[in-house]
Amino acid sequence: MRAGPGPPRLLQLPRAPPGTGTGGPAGAVRGDQRTWGPGRREPSRAPHHGRSPLVRAAPRAQARCPGRASRGAEPGGAAQPAPGGGGCPPAWALGSMTEDNETSRRTRANFEDTIRSVKLYLHEEHFPVKAVQQDYRMPDVITVRVQTDSDSFQDVVVTIERPTYHKPFLGGFKNQITGVEFHNAGSQTIPKKRPDKGIQLFCRETQTVFEKNKAQQTRNTTSTQMTKIGLYVSNMTDKLISPGKYLTAEEYHKRRLEAVIVLQKYFRRWHAINVVQNLREEKRLRLAWEAQAELWRKKEKEEKLRREHERRLNPKTKDDFELLYNALELWRQEETERIDRTLTGAERKAAFCGLLEQEAQLIASIGRHKLNADEENQQKAILHFLAKCAQPKRWKAYDGKVTEMDTQYTLRARELLEIYCSISMNDIPKDERLDVLLTLRRTVKEHECKLTQEIVELIDREVDLTSREVKECNLEGLRKRICTLFLQYIKTPKFNPEVARILKVPPDPLKLYKNVNFCHSCENYLPSSEFPVPANSRTIGRCRLCCKLDNEARRREAFLKYKLILENLRKSEADYQDDAKIVFLVQHQDLQYMIENIWGSQSALSACSDLYDLVMVRWDKQHEWSPWNTILLTKDEADAHLKLCNLEKAYEAAFIHRIKRKHIRAKNYFAQIPAMASFLHRSDNQTNANEFLIATPIPTGTKT
Repeated sequence: MRAGPGPPRLLQLPRAPPGTGTGGPAGAVRGDQRTWGPGRREPSRAPHHGRSPLVRAAPRAQARCPGRASRGAEPGGAAQPAPGGGGCPPAWALGSMTEDNETSRRTRANFEDTIRSVKLYLHEEHFPVKAVQQDYRMPDVITVRVQTDSDSFQDVVVTIERPTYHKPFLGGFKNQITGVEFHNAGSQTIPKKRPDKGIQLFCRETQTVFEKNKAQQTRNTTSTQMTKIGLYVSNMTDKLISPGKYLTAEEYHKRRLEAVIVLQKYFRRWHAINVVQNLREEKRLRLAWEAQAELWRKKEKEEKLRREHERRLNPKTKDDFELLYNALELWRQEETERIDRTLTGAERKAAFCGLLEQEAQLIASIGRHKLNADEENQQKAILHFLAKCAQPKRWKAYDGKVTEMDTQYTLRARELLEIYCSISMNDIPKDERLDVLLTLRRTVKEHECKLTQEIVELIDREVDLTSREVKECNLEGLRKRICTLFLQYIKTPKFNPEVARILKVPPDPLKLYKNVNFCHSCENYLPSSEFPVPANSRTIGRCRLCCKLDNEARRREAFLKYKLILENLRKSEADYQDDAKIVFLVQHQDLQYMIENIWGSQSALSACSDLYDLVMVRWDKQHEWSPWNTILLTKDEADAHLKLCNLEKAYEAAFIHRIKRKHIRAKNYFAQIPAMASFLHRSDNQTNANEFLIATPIPTGTKT
């Protein structure tokens, strides 16, 4: 379409409803101005020359092709595509355009929907701009008439594509001569989305500050006034300045050097004061730590002596009686030496007779204490045995929590435990005693046998005697018989099934013939666990009870210290978790020989002879403990020794040579241990291999 002089002409263009465009500009241009779509800036343009204004559509007006705007051209020019790169046809190609109202009405009649007419007055200098807008719904398919030649046209069917995104304005340029605008086009392809990494990303624009440094000299305007004719200036405040001594470069540098030396002296003094203060503080802390350690060792020693004194006054265990017999032997030896040193002849013999009598009295006193302790220990052992039977089943889950479960057997054992504790109690009222006896009678009458009949008869007898007001001291024997028979009842697996897994004597008598040895001292057949076998022994000697009696009667040695050292050694070896075997073959007699004959009962470093403070550790911690890979040290020395990485650098060659000699002596004495250890390792390997080879048979029958 070409605009020329004459009356204004009305163009009626179809208008798409808002939101149906493809992202192109929503307006057209009138005159030298341009109306842009929502959210876009209007670029500046130069004014048009001549009286041929451009065709301008009303605001938000769109052509039949969404995303495109119609635009006129300068005289002699062609219409240009609208922004957005869609390439919409020009306004004169959008269907049949008429120049009068009749043609316009005929064109509107062809559309099914409402037409929004845009009335544009081409002479903006004489007529104001008016726009009458009506709603219009753009169809999905439109027909566009395209001019192929000067006199020929072609109808093209266009399918409307409505993208879901807003096409951006990509800029453009304008021909300054013709005034034609050209917009940068972009592809209509939907941009590819980046894969979501699951991480929220943020971007931030930065603004760089440009700095510039420029030196400036500020001005300071001053003036001077001198005395002259007609003006007097006072000189009372003037100062007379005379030049000083000239300072050469050598003198200047010499003075700087002297100042540096002074600064160095003060700094070194300050640094030396700090070093001395640090050393003094470290010394104070060291002395305080040593005093604290010495106080702790003294308290520990006092506590140890107090425990030993308490053990000797109230002996309860086998180790306590060993200490008593050892103290008795030491006292006897001291008295014997004193008598031999001070007395002779008949006085000496009389003193030895008196000493023998005192020794016999002390042994009898120890025996009475032993009987009382055995009775008390027996009662504690019975209660511990029954409590162990009544314990619920426990197992640890994967999360570390311990689960407990009571079975019918544990509940039965717990019931019998409560009855036994009630029967064993003394000094209870008669009514409660009678209730306990009746409960016991109902419990044992559940099973008919000779044992239960005897218990029922004893219960009836005690009830009869109690009703006759018999003294309780006369009933002690009867009550003890009831407790003994009821304990026998509890230990019977038929009446208490839970006790079967704890009894040392197996229910099957044939198992008693396995691992049984004969003791030549007491002439009894005992299980192999009752015989202490030293590491260098070739035969089975006496049983533990015979060895204990022989020690109490003759040597009276105390093995408590060696037992403590062996216990600490086994705990430390178990912490390595390297499957150590030899340390569990060594008995306390073997450890006693090593400490007394090989290591001289003293530390290899400090010669400390207190056995309570001595421990045995590995000489080379990379290998398993053995009598030829050990060293006797104090606890502090052992901790420091285990932290060493290279023994050759830490110790002198003479010390290492002395330790190696002790290892050779121990290896010669315990020559049988390597073979026993290798046998145990082979047995473990064979056991592990069998565990891997064990197969569970699969039943072939059909499950119904």
